[in-house]
Amino acid sequence: MMRKLPIGIQSFEKIRRDGFVYVDKTAYVHDLAQAGVPYFLSRPRRFGKSLLVSTMRAYFEGRRELFEGLDIERLETDAAVRDGREPWVARPVFHFDFNGGDYTREDGLEKKLDELLRGLEESWGDDWSDLPAGSRLRRLLERAHAQSGHRVAVLVDEYDKPLLEAMEDPVLEERNRTALKAFYSVLKGADDHLRFAFLTGVTKFSKVSIFSDLNQLRDISLSATYAGICGVTEEELERGFGPEVESMAGSLGTDSAGCLEALRAQYDGYRFHAKGPGLYNPFSLLNALAEGALGSYWFQTGTPTFLVRRMREARLDPKRLTDGTIRSTGRRLSDYRADDPDPIPLMFQAGYLTIQSADPRTDRYTLAVPNAEVRYGLEEGLLPAWAPGYSEARGTDVFALLDLVEAGDTDGMRNVLAALFASIPYTRADDPFENYFQAVIWLVFSLLGRYVSCEVRLARGRADVVVEGTSHVYVMELKRDGTAADALAQIEKRGYAEPFSADTRQVHLVGCAFDSHSRRLSDWQIA
Repeated sequence: MMRKLPIGIQSFEKIRRDGFVYVDKTAYVHDLAQAGVPYFLSRPRRFGKSLLVSTMRAYFEGRRELFEGLDIERLETDAAVRDGREPWVARPVFHFDFNGGDYTREDGLEKKLDELLRGLEESWGDDWSDLPAGSRLRRLLERAHAQSGHRVAVLVDEYDKPLLEAMEDPVLEERNRTALKAFYSVLKGADDHLRFAFLTGVTKFSKVSIFSDLNQLRDISLSATYAGICGVTEEELERGFGPEVESMAGSLGTDSAGCLEALRAQYDGYRFHAKGPGLYNPFSLLNALAEGALGSYWFQTGTPTFLVRRMREARLDPKRLTDGTIRSTGRRLSDYRADDPDPIPLMFQAGYLTIQSADPRTDRYTLAVPNAEVRYGLEEGLLPAWAPGYSEARGTDVFALLDLVEAGDTDGMRNVLAALFASIPYTRADDPFENYFQAVIWLVFSLLGRYVSCEVRLARGRADVVVEGTSHVYVMELKRDGTAADALAQIEKRGYAEPFSADTRQVHLVGCAFDSHSRRLSDWQIA
């Protein structure tokens, strides 16, 4: 009988009371709470931030019964003995959860702040709704401290959601930013009433007024100590989900080792410190274990259009997503500005890129997509942007190409590629058509590699594309303003097909040429 997996459940109390499987992160909670300084943590969406905040709330409310058998039970007892204090002290907690608001409306943020503050005012016996949100928060901190005799723990979940949802509307984004500045700035001068403060979000808008006023926050987003605070490590997967892995292995027709390997390729690979553990996206992992299938669960809502637009505007070559040539610095990765034209920090903070390696001497990071789920989901979002004619209705999608590859239909393959090239938009003189041609080629064959073995080189000295289907192999060379005959001659001269000389599958040598003036696939020959 399958155990209960907490898919989409963000309440620590519900997980513990209703017997859901829980990955114990409470040692992190205790460590943060003992330090008592204000913190900020950035992690991608659906990565466990809300559950972490809920766990902190239960701890500061002194709800010992929820933590029985977890690491924090022993740690809290030991700390209380060491410090000569009572364990599990119940303190006032202000929990501001910005999930659930409609921040695309002009007054959406103001209504959400009013809703959150009214709930606290009802708890602490007063109504200051005629005052600005920041003034209400200040009075609530003073009142809760005075009435309880304990300083307040302030927990803010998804602090940046009102900004992210308004990114397509600069006027509304500025309005929301101004409102949040006035609200959060209260925390800076409230040390006398604050026991703890913890803010989470996807992005850290460091160069805007919000975080300039909250410069006392300790950002642990790239901290080695807290690299594993959200997400699931390989050790946690093997130790905590053995029955589910065994069951999924049966569904996949493999053993537990094979299932773990498949899960690793699909969902592992996130790193928030160069020496930190590899992490699984918990939402995707739990869904896969529950369904017994390797789905694209994180991408069910699609790639944000503003992210695709920024990649296009920055002319970010899609090939760089996987070739290890994307680099940035730690300062830039944690120092995002809403008006920054560079999409790399946003892509990292949103979970589309992760740390591969780092040089501590230069603070330089090398980034790439973390895993197969992110890679193929992002590519599926990018291809229609680079080639608007890409659509199933026109028969130019990857599945149409896959069927043609498996059938050995080279004429059909030519027609799909011709339609894709014809859909590439006109470009400025300083943004040549060749860039789009290569991007479309790379994207379409990289996506094809999800279903068949496919390498897209687009580099001199090696075949540009090699596709290996069940019964057919295609060795392709692409020429700009050349001829298909020249492309075939290069395949023959340089022996690109030699690795398949003893292959039982039919090998096709494909010469492909495109004309940068007519913007069309101009020549196609098969040998």
